[in-house]
Amino acid sequence: MQMDLRVTELLASKLCHDLISPVSAINNGVELIEDIGESVVDEAMKLIADSAGHASRRLKLFRVAYGRAGSEENLPVKDMRLIAAQSFSVGKIKLHWPETLTLTTIADKRGGLKTLINSLILSEELLAYGGDITVTEIEGDGEQGCRLAVVGRAAFMAENYKLALDGRVDVEDLTPRTIQAYVTGRFASYFGLEIYPCQVRDDCLEIAILVPQQKEDEPANEDEGVSPG
Repeated sequence: MQMDLRVTELLASKLCHDLISPVSAINNGVELIEDIGESVVDEAMKLIADSAGHASRRLKLFRVAYGRAGSEENLPVKDMRLIAAQSFSVGKIKLHWPETLTLTTIADKRGGLKTLINSLILSEELLAYGGDITVTEIEGDGEQGCRLAVVGRAAFMAENYKLALDGRVDVEDLTPRTIQAYVTGRFASYFGLEIYPCQVRDDCLEIAILVPQQKEDEPANEDEGVSPG
């Protein structure tokens, strides 16, 4: 899969933005000890431990979202769920991903869980004021895959996000805000998945990730998906 240089730059900027806060907090904890001394060791060590843990959890999430993990074959569902759950364990957004949810269709599809993780990161960005993200399975009515219910104040996908998600935007027009939508859509397309946002109400957005069903007279294609270019 190929990515434009600008896409790579914007994605790198996003990663740095997300990690700068916990990494800076670690540095602040060290400086606190150096400046004030032993009287603040306990407080500073807690700050360092919490921040280091947050940075580590985000790095694990980014590794499966953007790295090679999940591109060739999916990691086990329980491992992906644990990585996501740990990353969302603190903060204003609560992730509801039941341990009993098998997500069989998505898990069996190459890149399915990787696309799901990217969709979770996208959903997180849409919940600026906090909220809830619930993962459910889609089975029946000729559709298979999974759905994210994104609920919270102003849980809304603006038009520029939708265009980025669909790939109907010039790369030069992408911004640090829309880059995650673009990358999520490109992964979905590359792995032969379909992704659809649907505004249910003002405070609820649903994102469906579907595995296209093969027609009986249609030969299987092992190299499904197209390069996002």
